[in-house]
Order: sequence, then C-alpha cells, then structure tokens
Amino acid sequence: MRTSIATVSLSGSLTEKLTAASRAGFDGVEIFENDLLASPLTPEEIRARCADLGLRIELYQPMRDIEAVPAGEFARNLRRARHKFELMRRLGADTVLVCSSVSPLAEDDDALAAEQLSELADLAQDFGIRVAYEALAWGRHVNTYDHAWHIVETAGHPALGTCLDSFHILSRGSDPKGIEDIPGEKIFFLQLADAPQLAMDVLQWSRHYRCFPGQGGFDVAGLVRHVLRTGYHGPLSLEVFNDVFRQAEAGPTAVDAHRSLLVLQEAVGAADLPAPVVPTGVAFAELVTPDAEPVAAVLGALGFARTARHRGKPVDLWQQGEARILVNTGPAVRRDGTQLAAIGLESADPAGAARRAEALLAPVLPRRRAPQEAPLDAVAAPDGTELFFCATDRPELPNWRADFEDVELTQGAPGIERIDHLALTQPWHHFDEAALFHRSVLGLDAQESVDVADPYGLLRSRAVTNADGSVRIALTVGAAPTDDTVHAQHLALATDDVVTAARRFRAAGGRLLRIPANYYDDLAARYELTDEELDTYRDLGILYDRDAGGAFRHCYTETVGRVFFELVQRDPGYRGYGAPNAPVRLAAQHAQRSAR
Repeated sequence: MRTSIATVSLSGSLTEKLTAASRAGFDGVEIFENDLLASPLTPEEIRARCADLGLRIELYQPMRDIEAVPAGEFARNLRRARHKFELMRRLGADTVLVCSSVSPLAEDDDALAAEQLSELADLAQDFGIRVAYEALAWGRHVNTYDHAWHIVETAGHPALGTCLDSFHILSRGSDPKGIEDIPGEKIFFLQLADAPQLAMDVLQWSRHYRCFPGQGGFDVAGLVRHVLRTGYHGPLSLEVFNDVFRQAEAGPTAVDAHRSLLVLQEAVGAADLPAPVVPTGVAFAELVTPDAEPVAAVLGALGFARTARHRGKPVDLWQQGEARILVNTGPAVRRDGTQLAAIGLESADPAGAARRAEALLAPVLPRRRAPQEAPLDAVAAPDGTELFFCATDRPELPNWRADFEDVELTQGAPGIERIDHLALTQPWHHFDEAALFHRSVLGLDAQESVDVADPYGLLRSRAVTNADGSVRIALTVGAAPTDDTVHAQHLALATDDVVTAARRFRAAGGRLLRIPANYYDDLAARYELTDEELDTYRDLGILYDRDAGGAFRHCYTETVGRVFFELVQRDPGYRGYGAPNAPVRLAAQHAQRSAR
C-alpha cells in the first residue's frame, strides 16, 4: 500500500520535511496549510520539489468551518474555497480535507450540512478536486465518523466522500466495525495516529499527545482491518500532532514514522516482512572507555576475570558465569568517559534477525574486520547503541568468541551468574521510537511505561523483554537532559546471594552507593523484615522490593564515567526492576556526584 505523512508530523521548514519524508521511504505527503503559507516556495515550486523527491501530494488540509452555516456565511466560505482550489490546482493536489465545523454559527441540521457540502463538491469538481469530509472528535454537531458518513451519503455527490481518522474515532471510544458499512470508494482518505490512554480534554489530547501506530494504546491495526475490508485502496497516511516530534530532527522522526507503517501493514496482512527473530539471551555487553584501569578495578572487585583479548583490537573480555563484558580502549573511543556502546544478542538465526532489522529501516553498521574475524551483523538502536546478532559456541554459525584468544586468568570469584538486564538512557526525543524499535525489530514484549520521581524532574521508563526474561532491557528518558547522572547507563548482574556479592565487592575495594538511613526506617514500616536483615541492608546499601511473584534485592556500585553496575537477587516470580526504589537511588547518585 502507498504510505504518506502529513507535514505537520515533522519539524523544520517545508523543504526539510519533504526531504525527510522522501529519504525515509514515503510515497506521498499531506501538505498542511500552515507549512505552505510559511514556505518561500511557490505552489509550482513545491509541486516540482515533490516530483523530484518522488513524492505524490495526496492531500491538502485542512479546510475548516464550511458546512451548516447561514447563507451569507456559506457564500463567504465558497469564496474562500475557490481560492484554495485554485491554489491546489497549482500545487497538483486533487483531494482536500474538510473538517466538521466547530464554528458557533454552525447549525445542528444534517440536511443543510449535506446540501452545502454538495455545493462545495460541485465547485471542487470544476477544479478536478475531491472533498474528503472528516468528523472531528470535538466537532460542534458532527463528531463521529458514522454521523459524517450519514451526511456524505445524504449529499450523494461523486466528488464528496469521507475521511476516516483513527484518532478521532478511537479517542471517542467509537466502534470501528461500522466502517465496513461504508463503500470503499467513498472513503477518500485514511489518516492514522496512535495515542497513549489519557483522561483529558480530547482537543488537547489530539494536539499534543498523538504518536505513531504501535507507540500508544489504541488498536490502530484493528481499525485498519475494518477499512481494508471495505475495498479502500488509498494510502495509509500519518497525521500526528506531537510536541516532541515537532522539536526533534525531522530525518529520524520520519524513519520512525515509516517503520511504524511497515509494522502496521505487517499486522494487517498488507506487507510481507522477514519474520522477527526474538533474541534468546545476552551474549555480551561492550563498554568503551579511554582508560581501562577504573573499569578493570570495578570488574575485578565484582569477581570478574579477564579471560581473553581480541586478536586484532584493543578489546578485553571479562567473564563471570554467563556474564560477559567487553572493555574496548580503541582509538575510536569517545573521550567523555566510560559508556555502554554495544550489546551482543544471542539469536537462533543471526542472519534472519539482521534481515528483519534492515527491512524495518534499522541502520546497518559497517564493520572493519580482518579476513579471519567472524562476520557479525550489527545495527544501530535509536540511541546509537550497537546491537550485534550472535551465536556463541555454535559450530555451525560464525562465533564472535573465536575472535578472542585466551589469556592467563586474572583472579576472579564466583557469585555473578549472568546479566539480568541492561538499562539504556534514551535521548529525550527518542523514547517512543526506542520502544517501537525494540518491539518491532527485535520482537521483544513491552511492559507498561513507568514514571519515576527524580530530584530534578521525572524519568519515564519502559522495559522490553523476551518471554523467559533472558533478555531484559529497560529504556529510560529523563527530564534533565544535561545531567550526567540521569544519562548514566547501567548493567544489572544477577546473583543468588546479593549480600555475599556486595560484601565481597566491598572487601575487594569496591565502593557501593550509599543509601540514606531514612529509606530503611520506611522499609521496616512497609515489610516485616528482621532487625538483622535491615541492619545488613542498611550497612551494604541494599534496596528491597516485593510483588506478587516474590522479592527483589539489589544494590549499586558508584558510577564510572557514565556507567554503573547493579547487583540483583531476583526471586523467580518477580517481574519488575525495583522501580519503587528508583527515586531513592537517583537521589543518592545526585548526592554522590555533588560530593565529588
């Protein structure tokens, strides 16, 4: 199916928006009137620019407050419409969006609305233009799609049809099944947007919080299925009003938008994409650092042993149990501190996972490698983290571990079993994109978004995971984008005895994050823990949480560069990440940073 995006969905000038839409792979655009009015280009130049970019102008919008008004007002509306139709002819657009009226002059008279829309369609037809009538969710008298269709059907004009908008339909809780009663040829246009479930005025909801399909809580795919059953053959077009998208760079936003439509088409059976290959585990986490010594000191104190070194690159492999951490000190390393740069994901079919990622517009990363090195496929996540698709210790597939030669073991100690989860801080404008990326490209399931109080704002966090929890990634975005603590990433390491692991770390010279005593006073009130347990937790800075599935005990190291480690003891049934304790941890990290 053709894909389209409204220019209002992207930031920048009209030229920048058109370029971003074309590069992202869209077939067409809706020209939003304000974008045209603010452009220095003439309609003819905009038409030529779109043609050069391979974009079809699918719709010009919006035309407001047209129908069911007194005769004098309607005459003025027709004069306005004639000017717009002349402009559209110059622009090369053949469909105009007419929104149901919100004017205080509009009358609650369907017959009058049908009569005036028919007259408008007569005028439009003279210019070779079709009129797509849409019910705004906050329309004065017409605010549901079936009401708008009733008026269109009453008018019975060949140049008058309806426009269906998923936000206007689903935000009101309307049943989209009735769409199937509309002939497909009378659905002139389909606009799509998702949105989080919010209890607020629908106009404000629409103007500020729409998002791309798959990023919110609406069943957009279900609505599209109803539309396709009518025989609709027009484009799938995105119309998203979102404050964040309008401030973010247009290029990445357009790619995210197009990815959402590819996933949507797959969901409704309109696109055949490579099947998702869900990762089965974490092969490694890679840290990049300009100075390996502080990282090595922390890893050594945690009980990791340096077991191998890359044959051709300055990369060391540290391992304990099934937890593997690469420490990269190569010349391309950024000089602003230690960072989590890459994740190796175990995959049953690494090549298939890479094909899926590429089909969904994930940037494929070029790799410089020697002829004997394993040909690993890698893509970039929205935050820039490199994702490698791996097969560890499987002789029939390329093995990244073969690129390393064993070294004499440094001293290690048992205790860490595996990587429990990784926490990745997202750029403020990529949070929704990151959630959609990890769900659609990697096939991970997303949990509900959680808001966490930080001393200087709010953090949003959303975890994605595979079915058995062997891959868990917590995506976080903060409200303090210049703060290093907010932007810290962390690796959570699973142990079956967090008290022993914490004591061993501290005895080896490691420094644990100090937690205020007030936290433990509150802990004693909330849970029936023994005095001995509380004293131990207080001494080591161990935090505690519990849900219906069990308990969660965890503590944190101090931050090295932009990375810190978490020691985690998770009961098998516990599914969370200690979110109730996050405000205390964040405050302690701010205090640590201020004390330096």
